[in-house]
Amino acid sequence: MQQVGELFKNLPIVKKALKEAAPLTPSQEKLLDAATAIRLDPDAVERAYMARQLVQCTLPHSNPGNAERWMRRNGNLALVIRPGWDIKKDCSLGYPYGSIPRLLLFWVITEAVLTKSRRLLLGNNLAAFMRHVGLNPDTGGGKRSDAKRLREQMRRLFRCHISFDQVMSLDNAEGNRWVDMQVAPEGELWWDVRQPEQLGLFNSWIELGEKFFEAVTAGPVPADMRALRALRRSPLALDLYAWATYRAFSVSRKGAPQFVPWRSLMRQMGCDYDEVSNFRKKANKALRKVRAVYPALKIKNKPGGFDILPCPPAVPPALHAGRA
Repeated sequence: MQQVGELFKNLPIVKKALKEAAPLTPSQEKLLDAATAIRLDPDAVERAYMARQLVQCTLPHSNPGNAERWMRRNGNLALVIRPGWDIKKDCSLGYPYGSIPRLLLFWVITEAVLTKSRRLLLGNNLAAFMRHVGLNPDTGGGKRSDAKRLREQMRRLFRCHISFDQVMSLDNAEGNRWVDMQVAPEGELWWDVRQPEQLGLFNSWIELGEKFFEAVTAGPVPADMRALRALRRSPLALDLYAWATYRAFSVSRKGAPQFVPWRSLMRQMGCDYDEVSNFRKKANKALRKVRAVYPALKIKNKPGGFDILPCPPAVPPALHAGRA
């Protein structure tokens, strides 16, 4: 451990040596910087939260296309998404997918938890909001700019309908519990994506649906925004980070390791993969990034899966929702 500490104290020297050996990509540099900051100052957490249900069943990684509905299952829990409607083009708005709606959800749920309000002020400056979410307002132009993609994914996420459906068994009886919700049934967006730094004349805002607000603020999973920014290019890494913080807390509370089969983990968050071997390869790569920004996480590989061992949480318990 002392050697690890010395390594991170000498970060500038280490980064220089790594660059000389093989140039680091911007995302690799961000990951290394975030890992260093978290290791050197683990208590300087930038609080963020994700809904438990959206940790157990995650959003699409890639675009589902024109499907009437999209569904993901995890045990007795199912997540169903139906897209909203574009009245100007008279067509579906499409599904929220990839990293951006995940970062948006972290921001939305964090604001809802901390303000205890359904009405969330997005502000009159797109660039400032992008930085809050963890995006870069200075990325190029055109369809691939962060500003353009953010605006599109906001429309898809805020206007979609989400259902949580759960099968229950109690005293030899089987039941079904569900909640159908619209994420944000009211809102206004005034930003100009071509000029993200420009101040708008009016504030943009959304008001979360009552049922959605109640669902996502009930026992949310805590996270560190420093880690989310470093992982923002990978929807799988973002999912696995939130999942790992949730599972590690549960395992540590029980005081015993928990075995996680690759196949069940794939069903939970890897529906875009056809084979377990392919998912395992991608998930292992993402987990290496997760462990860089969650250094306390303990995983032990086993045939067919891995154990999560009792370990400290990614966010100190004092900063969990309702305690700070």
